[in-house]
Amino acid sequence: MCGIAGAWYRAGEHADALSSTAERMMLSLAHRGPDDRGTWLDAPAGLALAHTRLAIVDLSPAGHQPMISASGRYVISYNGEVFNFKELRHELERQGHAFRGSSDTEVILEGCAAWGVQSTVERLIGQFAFGLWDREQRTLHLVRDRLGIKPLYYAASGNSCFFASELKALRAAPGFPATIDPAAVAEFLRYGYVPTPRSVYAAARKLPPGHLLAIDAAGAMTLTRYWDVERLSGEGQAHPEELRDTEVVDALDSLLRDAVGRRMVADVPLGAFLSGGIDSSLVVAQMQAQSARPIRTFTVGFEEQGYDEAQQARAIATELRTDHTELYVSPREARDVIPNLPDYYDEPFADSSQIPMFLVSQLARRHVTVSLSGDGGDELFAGYNRYFWATRILRQSRRFPRRLRRVGARMIRSVSPAAWNTLAAPVAAPLHLPAVGDKAHKVAAILAEDGLPGIYRCLTEHWPSGIALADPSLADAGRDETSNAVADWPVQGVAGMQLRDQLTYLPDDILTKVDRASMAVALEARVPLLDHRLVELSWRLPPEMKVRDGRGKWALRQVLARYVPPALWERPKMGFGVPLGAWLRGPLRPWAEDLLDERRIAGEGILQPAPIRQCWAEHLAGERNWHSQLWDVLMFEAWLRRWG
Repeated sequence: MCGIAGAWYRAGEHADALSSTAERMMLSLAHRGPDDRGTWLDAPAGLALAHTRLAIVDLSPAGHQPMISASGRYVISYNGEVFNFKELRHELERQGHAFRGSSDTEVILEGCAAWGVQSTVERLIGQFAFGLWDREQRTLHLVRDRLGIKPLYYAASGNSCFFASELKALRAAPGFPATIDPAAVAEFLRYGYVPTPRSVYAAARKLPPGHLLAIDAAGAMTLTRYWDVERLSGEGQAHPEELRDTEVVDALDSLLRDAVGRRMVADVPLGAFLSGGIDSSLVVAQMQAQSARPIRTFTVGFEEQGYDEAQQARAIATELRTDHTELYVSPREARDVIPNLPDYYDEPFADSSQIPMFLVSQLARRHVTVSLSGDGGDELFAGYNRYFWATRILRQSRRFPRRLRRVGARMIRSVSPAAWNTLAAPVAAPLHLPAVGDKAHKVAAILAEDGLPGIYRCLTEHWPSGIALADPSLADAGRDETSNAVADWPVQGVAGMQLRDQLTYLPDDILTKVDRASMAVALEARVPLLDHRLVELSWRLPPEMKVRDGRGKWALRQVLARYVPPALWERPKMGFGVPLGAWLRGPLRPWAEDLLDERRIAGEGILQPAPIRQCWAEHLAGERNWHSQLWDVLMFEAWLRRWG
């Protein structure tokens, strides 16, 4: 992958100042592309493009960026991989286009020249973000892939426009106003990430997945949605394909094999992350089936019980005969990553699995330059436990009137979580049920809800109702701008929750985590399960092909069983996490105490210290497990210390 950036001062800018801006933006993204870097200026127009390159395909100077089209009309700064570029190149060559090198970048450029920007983008199979400058029309085109695998931020106001892979590059541009958006902070506390299209800065936006943005010389902006998963979900579920079980499994196996095979094309060493779960095991199995030699696989393990997947991954690797590397990380090694997180995630981000994600990326980068990942299977094929929690709760709660449910909720909340833990201990201990009190209070919050959207919101929100904000009135300020605000789901039930995750949690949490962790060590991560053709197929399948016998991923399980015995991977779903709650009570306590200083938080004027300190005290006393909410605040305060 690469780092891309650009600055456009429409009122004009001296060439020396433009060059300096491009250099500063480029250097801030050096970690994303250590192999090459470049800038390009259109001084009369006041525009500069910058690029840092991680060379994957066509390692020669012919792949240097920013790259100019053969006609000279278009210039591109591009991040990503297009996996069908050879077919597109052959099509362009038949139309008379000649090529100087063998990169996918050049194919995108000449495609835009031949077919237009949107028509070209609609033909691409891949993960990408790019800025394309039309010198003739003086128009800047910004494009992001369908699922949001690659990031793209932009800021356009007055006579200036900036774009980049990461916010730190926007900050490096003179004239960019780095003012924090309080509504974005409210959304961050709610979800643990800042939802698209907001960013933590009021002036900057994330380009939504599946969109392209055209900005002309007058500053007029045209946002176009070229791929609509909401429409696809509605159409697919209204008219699902009528296929027998074997036909579905055959079709999925074939398409997945093609998606994986395309992502195995690289001019550098390649491997895969392997957790031992269904998704990563399926990707590795498909890779090994198409490789004449053992695939390199990588796993990070932890000594703490309940957080170690290394043994399961080792069993899968042995069965598939991969060249497997595992690293058991000490608590100290994992904790040493934490001070660097604000540099890797240069807006607040609080999914604690960012720690093992960085560690496994770091491990893989010692051996390969590209690694395939199994991300996306849960969102496409209903793998999250919360889908089934929500539907069960709704089914049971509808047996009682709403007024009675509210009375029950008040009764549950009248007993503290610590007291619930004590009362339930005789039953919970033998069944290994942790945090009964926390679960009871979460159920109480859900009881008042009448539908799945409300229940889903309760299950996914961290700090609801703005209680941790200095100005609680901002709690709902950002909702109507983000995908989380969509009131009417085009599909219902489990499918509705899947759609919401595909629109929000997947690009803004999962894929952000993978991109920043892998790019921090200059590793390219590829996600074959998010090939848009697989996404479209998943929405055309009837629900029973995803959920059967109370479990998700039915079709994926059937495909994996063709390659790996189910006994090796049939186990309860594990999160990719770390023992954060225990660490905060133990070795991380001094670090957390410093960031949660009451006077410091009050002086910043963004968060309200009282409820935060109360959660901290309850967590330290073991009364409640507030590690998720506290991690939100800690990551925000750490980010503020680094960037504020």
